[in-house]
Amino acid sequence: MDRLDGPARLMIVSDLDHTMVDHHDPENTSLLRFNALWESLYRHDSLLVFSTGRSPTLYKQLRNEKPMLTPDITITSVGTEITYGDSMVPDEGWVNVLNKKWDRNVVLEETAKLPQLKFQSKTEQRPHKVSFYVEKGHAQDVISSLSDRFEKRGLDVKIIYSGGIDLDILPQGAGKGQALAYLLKRFKEGGKPPVNTLVCGDSGNDAELFSIPDVYGVMVSNAQEELLQWHAEHAKENTKIIHASNRCAAGIIEAIGHFGLGPNTSPRDSSDILVSKLDNINPSHEVVKFYITYERWRRAEAENSDLLIQSLKHICHPTGIAVHPSGVEHSLHACIDTFGPHYGDKQGKQFRVWLDRVFTSQIASTSWLVKFDKWELTDDGRQCSLTTILLNSEPGNPGAFSLLHVHQTWLEGFAARCQNDWIF
Repeated sequence: MDRLDGPARLMIVSDLDHTMVDHHDPENTSLLRFNALWESLYRHDSLLVFSTGRSPTLYKQLRNEKPMLTPDITITSVGTEITYGDSMVPDEGWVNVLNKKWDRNVVLEETAKLPQLKFQSKTEQRPHKVSFYVEKGHAQDVISSLSDRFEKRGLDVKIIYSGGIDLDILPQGAGKGQALAYLLKRFKEGGKPPVNTLVCGDSGNDAELFSIPDVYGVMVSNAQEELLQWHAEHAKENTKIIHASNRCAAGIIEAIGHFGLGPNTSPRDSSDILVSKLDNINPSHEVVKFYITYERWRRAEAENSDLLIQSLKHICHPTGIAVHPSGVEHSLHACIDTFGPHYGDKQGKQFRVWLDRVFTSQIASTSWLVKFDKWELTDDGRQCSLTTILLNSEPGNPGAFSLLHVHQTWLEGFAARCQNDWIF
Protein backbone atom coordinates (compact mmCIF):
# COMPACT_ATOMS: atom_id res chain seq x y z
CA MET A 1 0.00 0.00 0.00
CA ASP A 2 3.05 2.26 0.29
CA ARG A 3 4.30 1.96 -3.31
CA LEU A 4 3.03 5.43 -4.22
CA ASP A 5 4.23 8.58 -2.49
CA GLY A 6 0.79 10.18 -2.72
CA PRO A 7 -2.82 9.25 -3.51
CA ALA A 8 -3.40 7.02 -6.52
CA ARG A 9 -4.62 8.96 -9.55
CA LEU A 10 -6.85 5.98 -10.38
CA MET A 11 -7.52 2.71 -8.60
CA ILE A 12 -9.10 0.01 -10.76
CA VAL A 13 -10.76 -2.84 -8.85
CA SER A 14 -11.67 -5.57 -11.32
CA ASP A 15 -13.12 -9.04 -11.27
CA LEU A 16 -11.13 -11.47 -13.43
CA ASP A 17 -13.15 -14.20 -15.16
CA HIS A 18 -15.29 -12.69 -17.95
CA THR A 19 -14.42 -9.17 -16.78
CA MET A 20 -10.70 -8.50 -17.07
CA VAL A 21 -10.15 -11.88 -18.75
CA ASP A 22 -12.23 -12.89 -21.78
CA HIS A 23 -12.24 -16.67 -21.99
CA HIS A 24 -13.90 -16.47 -25.41
CA ASP A 25 -10.95 -14.52 -26.87
CA PRO A 26 -8.07 -16.95 -27.58
CA GLU A 27 -5.89 -14.06 -28.78
CA ASN A 28 -6.45 -12.13 -25.52
CA THR A 29 -6.87 -9.00 -27.62
CA SER A 30 -8.69 -6.79 -25.12
CA LEU A 31 -6.56 -7.97 -22.18
CA LEU A 32 -3.36 -7.09 -24.04
CA ARG A 33 -4.83 -3.70 -24.97
CA PHE A 34 -5.50 -3.03 -21.29
CA ASN A 35 -2.02 -4.23 -20.31
CA ALA A 36 -0.35 -1.82 -22.73
CA LEU A 37 -2.55 1.07 -21.59
CA TRP A 38 -1.91 0.42 -17.91
CA GLU A 39 1.84 -0.09 -18.11
CA SER A 40 2.45 2.86 -20.43
CA LEU A 41 0.23 5.46 -18.75
CA TYR A 42 -1.01 4.35 -15.32
CA ARG A 43 1.35 2.00 -13.48
CA HIS A 44 3.58 4.85 -12.22
CA ASP A 45 0.86 6.70 -10.29
CA SER A 46 -2.17 4.39 -10.04
CA LEU A 47 -3.18 1.12 -8.40
CA LEU A 48 -4.45 -2.11 -9.92
CA VAL A 49 -6.57 -4.40 -7.75
CA PHE A 50 -7.85 -7.82 -8.84
CA SER A 51 -10.97 -8.95 -6.98
CA THR A 52 -11.91 -12.53 -7.76
CA GLY A 53 -14.02 -15.36 -6.47
CA ARG A 54 -11.12 -17.70 -7.18
CA SER A 55 -9.00 -19.07 -4.38
CA PRO A 56 -5.30 -18.15 -4.39
CA THR A 57 -4.58 -21.53 -5.99
CA LEU A 58 -6.93 -21.02 -8.93
CA TYR A 59 -5.93 -17.36 -9.21
CA LYS A 60 -2.29 -18.37 -9.71
CA GLN A 61 -3.41 -20.98 -12.22
CA LEU A 62 -5.19 -18.29 -14.24
CA ARG A 63 -2.09 -16.10 -14.18
CA ASN A 64 -0.12 -18.98 -15.68
CA GLU A 65 -2.71 -19.37 -18.44
CA LYS A 66 -3.36 -15.77 -19.44
CA PRO A 67 -1.13 -12.72 -20.14
CA MET A 68 -2.13 -10.94 -16.93
CA LEU A 69 -0.39 -8.10 -15.14
CA THR A 70 0.83 -8.19 -11.55
CA PRO A 71 -1.69 -6.28 -9.43
CA ASP A 72 -0.74 -4.11 -6.47
CA ILE A 73 -3.44 -5.76 -4.36
CA THR A 74 -5.27 -9.07 -4.80
CA ILE A 75 -8.67 -9.81 -3.25
CA THR A 76 -9.40 -13.54 -3.56
CA SER A 77 -11.97 -16.09 -2.39
CA VAL A 78 -14.94 -13.71 -2.84
CA GLY A 79 -13.47 -10.98 -0.67
CA THR A 80 -12.28 -13.15 2.22
CA GLU A 81 -8.55 -12.77 1.56
CA ILE A 82 -6.56 -9.58 0.86
CA THR A 83 -2.91 -9.79 -0.15
CA TYR A 84 -0.28 -7.35 -1.38
CA GLY A 85 2.23 -7.44 -4.22
CA ASP A 86 3.56 -10.29 -6.32
CA SER A 87 4.46 -12.29 -3.20
CA MET A 88 0.84 -11.94 -1.99
CA VAL A 89 1.55 -10.88 1.59
CA PRO A 90 -1.69 -11.35 3.60
CA ASP A 91 -3.46 -8.52 5.42
CA GLU A 92 -3.68 -9.80 8.99
CA GLY A 93 -6.00 -6.96 9.98
CA TRP A 94 -8.59 -8.24 7.52
CA VAL A 95 -8.25 -11.76 8.97
CA ASN A 96 -9.05 -10.39 12.42
CA VAL A 97 -12.13 -8.60 11.08
CA LEU A 98 -13.49 -11.80 9.53
CA ASN A 99 -12.92 -13.95 12.59
CA LYS A 100 -15.72 -12.12 14.41
CA LYS A 101 -19.01 -14.09 14.55
CA TRP A 102 -17.68 -16.83 12.25
CA ASP A 103 -17.75 -20.55 12.96
CA ARG A 104 -16.81 -22.70 9.99
CA ASN A 105 -17.75 -25.93 11.76
CA VAL A 106 -21.36 -24.79 12.19
CA VAL A 107 -21.51 -23.93 8.49
CA LEU A 108 -20.31 -27.42 7.58
CA GLU A 109 -22.81 -29.05 9.94
CA GLU A 110 -25.83 -27.22 8.53
CA THR A 111 -24.91 -27.48 4.85
CA ALA A 112 -24.42 -31.24 5.24
CA LYS A 113 -28.18 -31.50 5.79
CA LEU A 114 -29.02 -30.24 2.27
CA PRO A 115 -28.33 -32.84 -0.46
CA GLN A 116 -28.78 -30.21 -3.20
CA LEU A 117 -25.39 -28.74 -2.23
CA LYS A 118 -22.31 -30.23 -3.87
CA PHE A 119 -18.87 -29.19 -2.59
CA GLN A 120 -16.58 -27.31 -4.95
CA SER A 121 -12.97 -28.50 -5.13
CA LYS A 122 -10.77 -28.54 -2.03
CA THR A 123 -8.78 -25.57 -3.30
CA GLU A 124 -11.95 -23.45 -3.09
CA GLN A 125 -12.63 -24.26 0.56
CA ARG A 126 -10.93 -21.49 2.51
CA PRO A 127 -10.73 -20.45 6.20
CA HIS A 128 -13.49 -17.87 5.73
CA LYS A 129 -15.30 -19.36 2.73
CA VAL A 130 -17.23 -22.59 2.18
CA SER A 131 -18.21 -23.10 -1.47
CA PHE A 132 -20.76 -25.31 -3.21
CA TYR A 133 -22.44 -25.92 -6.52
CA VAL A 134 -26.23 -25.79 -6.62
CA GLU A 135 -28.50 -25.96 -9.64
CA LYS A 136 -30.27 -22.72 -10.48
CA GLY A 137 -33.72 -24.24 -9.97
CA HIS A 138 -32.92 -25.15 -6.34
CA ALA A 139 -30.93 -22.03 -5.46
CA GLN A 140 -33.63 -19.86 -3.87
CA ASP A 141 -35.05 -22.67 -1.73
CA VAL A 142 -31.56 -23.66 -0.59
CA ILE A 143 -30.61 -20.08 0.28
CA SER A 144 -33.84 -19.58 2.24
CA SER A 145 -33.38 -22.81 4.16
CA LEU A 146 -29.74 -22.02 4.99
CA SER A 147 -30.63 -18.53 6.19
CA ASP A 148 -33.16 -19.97 8.64
CA ARG A 149 -30.76 -22.65 9.86
CA PHE A 150 -27.89 -20.23 10.45
CA GLU A 151 -30.15 -17.74 12.23
CA LYS A 152 -31.30 -20.45 14.62
CA ARG A 153 -27.67 -21.32 15.33
CA GLY A 154 -26.84 -17.65 15.99
CA LEU A 155 -24.42 -17.49 13.10
CA ASP A 156 -24.10 -14.22 11.17
CA VAL A 157 -23.13 -15.23 7.64
CA LYS A 158 -23.47 -14.04 4.06
CA ILE A 159 -24.71 -16.28 1.26
CA ILE A 160 -23.71 -15.30 -2.28
CA TYR A 161 -25.07 -16.99 -5.39
CA SER A 162 -23.42 -16.21 -8.72
CA GLY A 163 -22.86 -17.57 -12.19
CA GLY A 164 -26.07 -19.59 -12.02
CA ILE A 165 -24.33 -22.34 -10.09
CA ASP A 166 -21.82 -21.11 -7.46
CA LEU A 167 -22.93 -20.69 -3.85
CA ASP A 168 -20.47 -19.24 -1.34
CA ILE A 169 -20.96 -18.90 2.40
CA LEU A 170 -18.85 -16.22 4.07
CA PRO A 171 -18.72 -14.24 7.31
CA GLN A 172 -21.26 -11.40 7.22
CA GLY A 173 -18.41 -8.88 7.18
CA ALA A 174 -16.79 -10.46 4.11
CA GLY A 175 -17.37 -10.00 0.40
CA LYS A 176 -15.82 -8.08 -2.45
CA GLY A 177 -17.55 -4.88 -1.43
CA GLN A 178 -16.54 -5.05 2.22
CA ALA A 179 -12.96 -5.88 1.26
CA LEU A 180 -12.86 -2.79 -0.94
CA ALA A 181 -14.43 -0.65 1.81
CA TYR A 182 -11.74 -1.91 4.19
CA LEU A 183 -8.98 -0.95 1.74
CA LEU A 184 -10.44 2.50 1.12
CA LYS A 185 -10.64 3.06 4.86
CA ARG A 186 -6.98 2.09 5.24
CA PHE A 187 -5.96 4.46 2.44
CA LYS A 188 -7.95 7.28 4.03
CA GLU A 189 -6.42 6.65 7.44
CA GLY A 190 -2.99 6.80 5.78
CA GLY A 191 -3.84 10.12 4.17
CA LYS A 192 -3.77 8.69 0.64
CA PRO A 193 -7.31 7.94 -0.56
CA PRO A 194 -7.42 7.31 -4.34
CA VAL A 195 -8.53 10.30 -6.38
CA ASN A 196 -10.85 8.05 -8.38
CA THR A 197 -11.87 4.41 -8.04
CA LEU A 198 -13.37 2.33 -10.87
CA VAL A 199 -14.95 -1.04 -10.06
CA CYS A 200 -15.54 -3.60 -12.81
CA GLY A 201 -17.60 -6.78 -12.84
CA ASP A 202 -19.90 -9.18 -14.66
CA SER A 203 -21.68 -11.41 -12.12
CA GLY A 204 -23.66 -11.50 -8.89
CA ASN A 205 -20.67 -11.66 -6.55
CA ASP A 206 -19.52 -8.31 -8.02
CA ALA A 207 -22.72 -6.46 -7.05
CA GLU A 208 -21.30 -5.38 -3.69
CA LEU A 209 -18.49 -3.51 -5.45
CA PHE A 210 -21.04 -1.20 -7.07
CA SER A 211 -22.62 -0.43 -3.69
CA ILE A 212 -19.53 1.33 -2.32
CA PRO A 213 -20.18 5.10 -2.11
CA ASP A 214 -18.42 7.46 -4.51
CA VAL A 215 -16.91 4.83 -6.81
CA TYR A 216 -17.40 4.63 -10.56
CA GLY A 217 -18.57 1.30 -11.91
CA VAL A 218 -18.72 -0.60 -15.19
CA MET A 219 -20.70 -3.73 -15.90
CA VAL A 220 -19.06 -5.16 -19.01
CA SER A 221 -21.32 -5.82 -22.01
CA ASN A 222 -21.29 -9.56 -21.33
CA ALA A 223 -22.49 -9.09 -17.72
CA GLN A 224 -24.76 -11.84 -16.46
CA GLU A 225 -28.48 -11.43 -15.90
CA GLU A 226 -28.11 -11.58 -12.12
CA LEU A 227 -25.89 -8.46 -12.06
CA LEU A 228 -28.06 -6.56 -14.54
CA GLN A 229 -31.13 -7.39 -12.45
CA TRP A 230 -29.40 -6.17 -9.28
CA HIS A 231 -28.53 -2.92 -11.07
CA ALA A 232 -32.11 -2.43 -12.26
CA GLU A 233 -33.44 -2.95 -8.73
CA HIS A 234 -30.84 -1.05 -6.71
CA ALA A 235 -28.77 1.35 -8.82
CA LYS A 236 -30.68 2.20 -11.98
CA GLU A 237 -30.49 5.95 -11.29
CA ASN A 238 -26.80 5.92 -10.39
CA THR A 239 -25.07 7.76 -13.24
CA LYS A 240 -21.69 6.60 -11.96
CA ILE A 241 -22.46 3.05 -13.10
CA ILE A 242 -22.62 2.11 -16.78
CA HIS A 243 -23.32 -1.01 -18.78
CA ALA A 244 -20.50 -0.97 -21.32
CA SER A 245 -20.98 -1.72 -24.99
CA ASN A 246 -17.71 -3.67 -25.08
CA ARG A 247 -16.78 -7.03 -23.59
CA CYS A 248 -14.42 -7.63 -20.71
CA ALA A 249 -11.21 -5.53 -20.60
CA ALA A 250 -12.38 -3.50 -23.60
CA GLY A 251 -15.39 -2.46 -21.51
CA ILE A 252 -13.04 -1.32 -18.72
CA ILE A 253 -11.09 0.80 -21.21
CA GLU A 254 -14.40 2.21 -22.45
CA ALA A 255 -15.39 3.17 -18.89
CA ILE A 256 -12.12 5.01 -18.26
CA GLY A 257 -12.92 7.25 -21.21
CA HIS A 258 -16.65 7.55 -20.44
CA PHE A 259 -16.04 8.86 -16.94
CA GLY A 260 -13.03 10.97 -17.94
CA LEU A 261 -10.74 9.17 -15.50
CA GLY A 262 -7.71 9.49 -17.75
CA PRO A 263 -6.49 8.59 -21.25
CA ASN A 264 -8.03 5.42 -22.68
CA THR A 265 -6.20 5.02 -25.98
CA SER A 266 -3.96 1.99 -25.69
CA PRO A 267 -0.65 1.94 -27.58
CA ARG A 268 -2.02 -1.19 -29.25
CA ASP A 269 -4.84 0.91 -30.77
CA SER A 270 -2.40 2.71 -33.10
CA SER A 271 -1.72 1.20 -36.51
CA ASP A 272 1.44 3.30 -36.94
CA ILE A 273 2.74 2.93 -33.44
CA LEU A 274 6.18 4.48 -33.84
CA VAL A 275 4.81 7.89 -34.82
CA SER A 276 2.33 8.14 -31.90
CA LYS A 277 3.55 10.66 -29.33
CA LEU A 278 2.45 12.04 -25.98
CA ASP A 279 2.50 15.68 -24.91
CA ASN A 280 4.46 14.87 -21.76
CA ILE A 281 7.71 12.99 -21.25
CA ASN A 282 6.86 9.34 -20.69
CA PRO A 283 9.64 6.76 -21.08
CA SER A 284 7.21 3.95 -20.10
CA HIS A 285 5.07 4.75 -23.14
CA GLU A 286 8.09 4.67 -25.46
CA VAL A 287 9.28 1.31 -24.14
CA VAL A 288 5.82 -0.28 -24.42
CA LYS A 289 5.54 0.98 -28.02
CA PHE A 290 8.95 -0.45 -28.89
CA TYR A 291 8.01 -3.97 -27.82
CA ILE A 292 4.62 -3.86 -29.50
CA THR A 293 6.46 -3.01 -32.72
CA TYR A 294 8.76 -5.98 -32.08
CA GLU A 295 5.72 -8.26 -31.69
CA ARG A 296 4.02 -6.92 -34.82
CA TRP A 297 7.17 -7.33 -36.89
CA ARG A 298 7.46 -10.99 -36.02
CA ARG A 299 3.73 -11.56 -36.54
CA ALA A 300 3.90 -9.78 -39.93
CA GLU A 301 1.40 -7.20 -38.69
CA ALA A 302 3.78 -4.31 -39.41
CA GLU A 303 4.87 -3.29 -42.88
CA ASN A 304 8.03 -5.06 -44.02
CA SER A 305 10.05 -1.99 -44.94
CA ASP A 306 13.52 -0.59 -44.50
CA LEU A 307 11.86 2.57 -43.20
CA LEU A 308 10.66 0.78 -40.08
CA ILE A 309 14.12 -0.71 -39.49
CA GLN A 310 15.66 2.74 -39.84
CA SER A 311 13.06 4.18 -37.47
CA LEU A 312 13.98 1.57 -34.87
CA LYS A 313 17.66 2.34 -35.36
CA HIS A 314 16.91 6.02 -34.88
CA ILE A 315 15.44 5.19 -31.48
CA CYS A 316 18.68 3.44 -30.48
CA HIS A 317 21.80 5.42 -29.69
CA PRO A 318 24.65 4.64 -32.16
CA THR A 319 26.84 3.39 -29.29
CA GLY A 320 23.99 1.63 -27.47
CA ILE A 321 24.53 -1.87 -26.06
CA ALA A 322 22.16 -4.78 -25.46
CA VAL A 323 23.13 -7.45 -22.91
CA HIS A 324 21.55 -10.84 -23.62
CA PRO A 325 20.43 -12.93 -20.59
CA SER A 326 23.43 -15.18 -21.30
CA GLY A 327 25.70 -12.20 -20.64
CA VAL A 328 26.77 -11.67 -24.24
CA GLU A 329 26.82 -8.02 -25.35
CA HIS A 330 25.59 -6.81 -28.73
CA SER A 331 25.40 -3.44 -30.41
CA LEU A 332 21.81 -2.16 -30.38
CA HIS A 333 22.08 -1.29 -34.05
CA ALA A 334 23.37 -4.81 -34.76
CA CYS A 335 20.36 -6.23 -32.92
CA ILE A 336 18.03 -4.12 -35.03
CA ASP A 337 19.78 -5.38 -38.18
CA THR A 338 18.77 -8.91 -37.23
CA PHE A 339 15.10 -7.89 -37.34
CA GLY A 340 14.93 -8.31 -41.11
CA PRO A 341 15.30 -12.11 -41.41
CA HIS A 342 12.82 -12.58 -38.57
CA TYR A 343 9.97 -10.73 -40.26
CA GLY A 344 6.83 -12.86 -40.07
CA ASP A 345 8.54 -15.84 -38.43
CA LYS A 346 5.65 -15.98 -35.95
CA GLN A 347 2.88 -15.37 -38.48
CA GLY A 348 0.00 -17.78 -37.90
CA LYS A 349 1.59 -18.93 -34.65
CA GLN A 350 0.96 -18.07 -31.04
CA PHE A 351 3.21 -15.15 -30.24
CA ARG A 352 2.48 -12.28 -27.89
CA VAL A 353 4.69 -9.87 -25.96
CA TRP A 354 3.63 -7.84 -22.95
CA LEU A 355 5.40 -5.82 -20.29
CA ASP A 356 4.56 -6.04 -16.60
CA ARG A 357 5.58 -3.93 -13.58
CA VAL A 358 7.06 -1.08 -15.63
CA PHE A 359 8.73 1.36 -13.24
CA THR A 360 10.71 4.44 -14.25
CA SER A 361 13.13 6.66 -12.37
CA GLN A 362 14.85 9.82 -13.58
CA ILE A 363 18.56 9.48 -12.77
CA ALA A 364 19.75 12.70 -14.45
CA SER A 365 18.24 15.73 -16.14
CA THR A 366 17.99 13.87 -19.48
CA SER A 367 18.36 10.21 -18.41
CA TRP A 368 15.77 7.67 -17.33
CA LEU A 369 16.01 4.13 -16.02
CA VAL A 370 13.11 1.82 -16.89
CA LYS A 371 12.72 -1.61 -15.26
CA PHE A 372 10.10 -4.20 -16.16
CA ASP A 373 9.29 -7.87 -16.73
CA LYS A 374 9.20 -8.67 -20.42
CA TRP A 375 6.99 -11.67 -21.20
CA GLU A 376 6.76 -13.71 -24.38
CA LEU A 377 4.02 -16.24 -25.05
CA THR A 378 4.76 -18.72 -27.86
CA ASP A 379 3.64 -22.15 -29.01
CA ASP A 380 6.46 -23.52 -26.84
CA GLY A 381 5.18 -21.84 -23.68
CA ARG A 382 6.01 -18.59 -21.94
CA GLN A 383 9.20 -17.04 -20.69
CA CYS A 384 10.12 -13.89 -18.83
CA SER A 385 13.22 -11.73 -18.69
CA LEU A 386 13.80 -9.01 -16.12
CA THR A 387 14.78 -6.04 -18.25
CA THR A 388 16.45 -2.73 -17.53
CA ILE A 389 16.67 0.02 -20.13
CA LEU A 390 18.59 3.28 -19.97
CA LEU A 391 17.10 6.07 -22.09
CA ASN A 392 18.24 9.59 -22.87
CA SER A 393 15.89 12.35 -23.92
CA GLU A 394 17.14 14.29 -26.92
CA PRO A 395 18.37 17.89 -26.35
CA GLY A 396 15.74 20.36 -27.48
CA ASN A 397 13.20 17.56 -27.93
CA PRO A 398 12.46 16.13 -24.46
CA GLY A 399 9.61 13.96 -25.76
CA ALA A 400 11.99 11.96 -27.96
CA PHE A 401 14.14 9.24 -26.41
CA SER A 402 17.10 7.17 -27.50
CA LEU A 403 17.99 3.77 -26.04
CA LEU A 404 21.49 3.60 -24.57
CA HIS A 405 21.54 0.28 -22.79
CA VAL A 406 19.30 -2.81 -22.60
CA HIS A 407 20.05 -5.51 -20.03
CA GLN A 408 18.04 -8.72 -19.66
CA THR A 409 18.14 -11.48 -17.06
CA TRP A 410 16.13 -14.66 -17.20
CA LEU A 411 13.50 -14.96 -14.51
CA GLU A 412 14.32 -17.88 -12.23
CA GLY A 413 12.50 -20.99 -13.35
CA PHE A 414 12.65 -20.20 -17.07
CA ALA A 415 15.27 -21.99 -19.13
CA ALA A 416 17.60 -19.64 -21.06
CA ARG A 417 17.88 -19.97 -24.79
CA CYS A 418 21.20 -20.44 -26.55
CA GLN A 419 23.31 -17.29 -26.27
CA ASN A 420 23.29 -16.91 -30.05
CA ASP A 421 19.51 -16.87 -30.32
CA TRP A 422 18.07 -13.54 -31.36
CA ILE A 423 16.18 -11.72 -28.65
CA PHE A 424 15.22 -8.20 -27.67
